[in-house]
Amino acid sequence: MKDYSDEFKADAVALYESTPGATYKSIAADQGIKRATLREWVLRDRERRGASATAAKPAAPPREAMPSADPDERVRQLEARVAELEASERKLATERDILRKAAKYFAGETNW
Repeated sequence: MKDYSDEFKADAVALYESTPGATYKSIAADQGIKRATLREWVLRDRERRGASATAAKPAAPPREAMPSADPDERVRQLEARVAELEASERKLATERDILRKAAKYFAGETNW
């Protein structure tokens, strides 16, 4: 049984929470951990924050295939796209931070 640092756990939970439409399985595979382990960490974090353990994570907004002629509908589509891109940016920033921390850790670990 591996012992993961609290920082690693928090990063994995943050990555899951900031990724719309992500599954425990996909994020766990990316992090090299088991799905059940990630799920447990997410549920513990939600309990700690007081969030409902059964609260559904917001899914990615559906993208329309055809642009609408109605200006109000077009604005709604663009707002949904902006939200999707912002979520993607948060995911990439979280992944970048995790990689930076890992690089710093491994660079300090080598004593050549």
